Amino acid sequence: MKVYSSISTAAVALSLALISVKGFAPTQPSMQTLSITSQLNQMNSAENESDYKETQTKNPLIDCPLTKPLVTAITIFSLAITTLSTNPQPAQAADYGAFTDEQRFIAEAWRTVDSAYIDRTFNSQNWFQMRQDALKKNYKNMNEAQAEVEKMLSSLGDRYTRYLPPSKYESMVNAATGSVYGVGVELAQSGDRVIASDVEPNSPASRGGLERNDVFVEVDGVKFDDGKATPDDVAVVVRGPEGSKVGVVVERGGKKLDYILTREPIKITSVRSYIGGDIPGVDGKVGVIRIKNFSGTTADTVQEQLEDLKKKGAKKIVLDLRGNPGGLLPGGVDTASLFLESNKPVVFVADKNGVVDSQSTLKDGIDLEIPLVILVDRNTASAAEVMTAALQENKRALVAGEQSFGKGIVQTIRQLEEGKNGGVAVTIARYETPEHHNINKQGITVDVKTSVDCEKTDALACLSKEVFN
Repeated sequence: MKVYSSISTAAVALSLALISVKGFAPTQPSMQTLSITSQLNQMNSAENESDYKETQTKNPLIDCPLTKPLVTAITIFSLAITTLSTNPQPAQAADYGAFTDEQRFIAEAWRTVDSAYIDRTFNSQNWFQMRQDALKKNYKNMNEAQAEVEKMLSSLGDRYTRYLPPSKYESMVNAATGSVYGVGVELAQSGDRVIASDVEPNSPASRGGLERNDVFVEVDGVKFDDGKATPDDVAVVVRGPEGSKVGVVVERGGKKLDYILTREPIKITSVRSYIGGDIPGVDGKVGVIRIKNFSGTTADTVQEQLEDLKKKGAKKIVLDLRGNPGGLLPGGVDTASLFLESNKPVVFVADKNGVVDSQSTLKDGIDLEIPLVILVDRNTASAAEVMTAALQENKRALVAGEQSFGKGIVQTIRQLEEGKNGGVAVTIARYETPEHHNINKQGITVDVKTSVDCEKTDALACLSKEVFN
């Protein structure tokens, strides 16, 4: 298997459409992980000319020499932890040569999913019979065969296990190899729609008129209003060559708005920190660290920001994870480890056979005492939920805000027929929290419900003194 290594949600979704592929700066993780637990979630980090401290990097999917090898596989979406394979699966059927091209394509797609899909009941249906029925049909062309594969995978009831047409698969490969650019908008799932959860300042999206909470209806003629689209789906269409145009149709206030934007390199800032304003009844300064996505360098950056905030007098810390769609799993694991004692469980990853990869802290973190509050919202997902659950269930942080998204599964991306007919995304594993809770489609229940609608630059406006006492 060839793995495109480098996210960050990525990385992201909680995905940033590189539109701005967020935080893709892999590193050798300090935690011991399986390859399936890496993430490339497309994630966005806005470049902001404000008074609070920023750490800026160029989008590494566009312009970055890798400084450290990534030993785990990459994950592509938004909200997902994905590996990208370019080796086709070997043919196994004795009568494979008797198939038409369309039937061979369907057989390969079926076999690829069958070999890795985590739900071995295949949504409580006869998966083998489905293959037999599909191969008995006559197909006039490859488009009909591709439609059959889409139908077959949609029957699994898993929106993340899906067929990727050639253009979409190629876009994902290009994203991993650094040959795409974007418009600077962060994407997130909101019910069955994909929205702009944030817009990069001074980006093509911002200059063109896109706004936070705009609903994506169509991009370059591809419609996303059927309730099945994910942030990854939108992101791969928005990306493209530098300087090229992309047409975007969004819905805002019941009206459809049409924009033509020019793709360009996006600078990202995945971690920011600032000293918040005074909260009545709370003693001492409160420092805020906003994490927009997790990459291989996030833990190091958070450590720097934490030390800086403490020098400025911060006695309490808020970790603002609103809108964070995930990213690189080791980034979330390592960031949680900064605040935990040695040998504390962080996350478990279970594959289709029930084999569990246990990841625990290897040493004491840098700060085991400072009070922590984590602010989450309905778009906090994947690696961000892993970190949140690790600190919550190890009794290290209080979680405030609203129920998180609930993305606790892992995908792999595999090509079909050497990429000539696209590929498939397959769910191959799931997360469990330190207390072995399955957060997928459930999310994390907060300790204190609070507003999450305050500005991204003023997290303390969402919090009251009760959160800190």
